[in-house]
Amino acid sequence: MLVIHPDECIDCGVCEPECPVEAIKPESEDEPDAKWLKLNAEYAEIWPNITRMKEPPSDCQEFAQKTNKIEEFFSPNPGEGDNSELSQ
Repeated sequence: MLVIHPDECIDCGVCEPECPVEAIKPESEDEPDAKWLKLNAEYAEIWPNITRMKEPPSDCQEFAQKTNKIEEFFSPNPGEGDNSELSQ
């Protein structure tokens, strides 16, 4: 899972087509569900930055079809970033 800090996002939309499972939505589409804004703001502050595009996980299409992902699979533990300042 990736998070985007809502205060740093400039709503340009460039990231939306880059998501392999089309999970990135404009804030206006997700407004009824404020939990995503809160989750993105919280974890963008503590998880490492990813600054280079990587290959999507091999199971991303299979995982995209799963429901209740946040309840079943979410972990507050960060994955690997590539920003050397935050990864040390």
